[in-house]
Amino acid sequence: MGKTRKNILITGASSGLGEEMARRFAAKGRNLGLCARREGRLETLREELLAANPGISVAIRGLDVTDHDAVAAVFGELRDELGGLDRVVVNAGLGKGAKIGSGRAEANLATARTNFIGALSQCEAALEIFRAQKYGHLVLVSSISADRGLPGAKAVYSASKAGVAALGEALAAELAKTDIVVTTLLPGFIATDMSSKAGDSSALTATLDEGVSAMVSAIEKEPRRAALPGLKWQGIDVALRFLPNELTNRLV
Repeated sequence: MGKTRKNILITGASSGLGEEMARRFAAKGRNLGLCARREGRLETLREELLAANPGISVAIRGLDVTDHDAVAAVFGELRDELGGLDRVVVNAGLGKGAKIGSGRAEANLATARTNFIGALSQCEAALEIFRAQKYGHLVLVSSISADRGLPGAKAVYSASKAGVAALGEALAAELAKTDIVVTTLLPGFIATDMSSKAGDSSALTATLDEGVSAMVSAIEKEPRRAALPGLKWQGIDVALRFLPNELTNRLV
């Protein structure tokens, strides 16, 4: 990476990973454009960030990433308000889910719409801006679950995150010889409200501090792909991708 990415847009910034990433980047002196459905929580976060870091700018917008036209409009507004965008973190996600065919299709469809179609809308809007200015850093927050389809209630979540990972891989290959960098993050279990509701293994779950520290560190290094946090999740990533199903079925 060359110059510092000064102006950063983060979606899904009202809680969990997005909220904590906003705190970390604010502490580094970056200007932030923050989006989420819960605009009231963004107002509170903006006040907190400006009080702790008075030298930065924080712009907020309410946004449902499943509204494609709204995504394009809001990204443009935040670019204009901040005076440009250097990095966009596609983070907004949904963890609903049910066994397929169990009569709860709407939970699965909502997860697919938010996690994949919503991510695609964000990539469209971000890359339109980056292509026009000929530089930028696009960060896609996928999941270790992208490595191998997970059974039961997590099936659609893992499928949607696999779609995000494949999208990141495609864009990284396409843009490899340009000044637009694409990074795909594959976090393992990190303690958030979403992970607790999903019933993730407590023995494998990293603290929010540990998880977001790893994410921010990886984002700043701008790799093409990063499984995290730590060697444990890098190992699980390799195992899920390359070991036979007979062995990995025990992990999922």
